[in-house]
Amino acid sequence: MSVQYLDLLPHQFRARLAACPVAYLPLGTLEWHGEHMALGSDALIAQGLLQRVAQGFGGIVLPPLFLGPDRIRREADGTTLVGMEYAESTTPPRQLDGGCYWVPDGVFLQMLESIVVQVKRAGFKVLVADGHGPSRWLWGDYAPKWQAQHGLRLVSVKHDIPQGWLSQIDHAAQNETSLLMALRPDLVDLSQLGADRAVYPQGVGGVDPRDASVAHGEACVRASADALQTVLRAALAE
Repeated sequence: MSVQYLDLLPHQFRARLAACPVAYLPLGTLEWHGEHMALGSDALIAQGLLQRVAQGFGGIVLPPLFLGPDRIRREADGTTLVGMEYAESTTPPRQLDGGCYWVPDGVFLQMLESIVVQVKRAGFKVLVADGHGPSRWLWGDYAPKWQAQHGLRLVSVKHDIPQGWLSQIDHAAQNETSLLMALRPDLVDLSQLGADRAVYPQGVGGVDPRDASVAHGEACVRASADALQTVLRAALAE
């Protein structure tokens, strides 16, 4: 049986919900992740990890978001730069191909709270959300408030797994590249980066992605999945 909400027939939904009332929300973007990774890497990694947890632990994975918050800078010429478009690794600062995700914090928070309300209505007891860094931290900031207000246990990396989380801890560098290599190897092409280590990939932050590997990605997936399952067992017992 699929663990994806989109795929389930009503009787399958009822069975999975009764067995484990946990919903998982991947927080994604459509954003430049270097020449070597798919533009949807944030959502793909989050969805892949949460699917692994749902397959082993139980629960249902919601469709990923592709809109999210990020830092923003308005240039003198009227252009707007978002996130890694004005990071140290992007020289000169400029719009990077494929960026199509930014929304103001307030809009993002409205979407998140609406999802909390709908997940509660559908009968879930626990909601996990994780993925894109700025989305992760904003979710963590507001999860305690919404948990008290709506009576749904909300799990965040910020509050529930403050140490030892190994998923999406850089931007398209060794960690995220390894994760996508483990989860969706068809969407990574390291040959696009070239072999010259003196040239660091544009819009990439962290350890050189040319040091990524499937083995490292699988280790990060396992460690993160184990940490999340420990939190979920405690949450369901509350």
